[in-house]
Amino acid sequence: MSDPDPDPEPATGPDAARAWHRLAGTCVLLDGFHALKHAVRFGAEVPVAVAVDREAALALAEELAPDVRDALDALLTEVPESTYTSLVPRPHPTAVAALAVRPPRAANLEKLAHTPRTAPVVVLDNPRNLGNAGAVIRLAAGFGATGVVTTGTLDPWHPTVVRGGAGLHFATAVERLGVAELPPGPLFALDPEGDDIRGTKLPDDAVLAFGSERSGLSAELRARADHLVSLPMRPQVSSYNLATSVAMTLYHWSLTGGALRA
Repeated sequence: MSDPDPDPEPATGPDAARAWHRLAGTCVLLDGFHALKHAVRFGAEVPVAVAVDREAALALAEELAPDVRDALDALLTEVPESTYTSLVPRPHPTAVAALAVRPPRAANLEKLAHTPRTAPVVVLDNPRNLGNAGAVIRLAAGFGATGVVTTGTLDPWHPTVVRGGAGLHFATAVERLGVAELPPGPLFALDPEGDDIRGTKLPDDAVLAFGSERSGLSAELRARADHLVSLPMRPQVSSYNLATSVAMTLYHWSLTGGALRA
């Protein structure tokens, strides 16, 4: 996706739908109030935002996110429901949507490569499920991870992934890279044959790699790993959900290697 060239000021009034159509191919869809809230909170550039009921959206902001209420007041344009539904692939219950400028790839790569790091990088090795990838990005942002990297063909900025991440792509560095391009740092790969993670300290500069939902770690990533670690699991239970595995691992890191930081 190339960098867009959005309007310098948010679109307002009847121009909102025209601006949307002009920018939709190059911007990131923020689907729903919570995605917009998080994107604004973490500094996203939002050239156009719409709501079927502007006052209701602002009341929701007053209740749930007063820190961004004024920013949303300046951004949101009320549009008819028919206009809103024509702009989004699937209407959200909050009837709010926006377009945001994707962070420059170069800036994300710089964040991922910067050392020393104060929090790990999460790697999803050839993930298949868009919703799972979004849930992992939401988790990583919540734990303050440096970023989330995917390998393989899945686009981590796909609209379904962004929807699953609730706009928290803007709170961490999200990119797709090859295994040979992974950020520096000791690579801990999750594998059923690895050492029990409970006996392992995960350092702040760790790269934490998780295999795909179906086939696990690729041979290329396994060969690159410095350590293989496993999560505790009852016998005869085959696996955890990908997001659950990431959550357990990041929680272990927060106890043994680092801590949540504001």
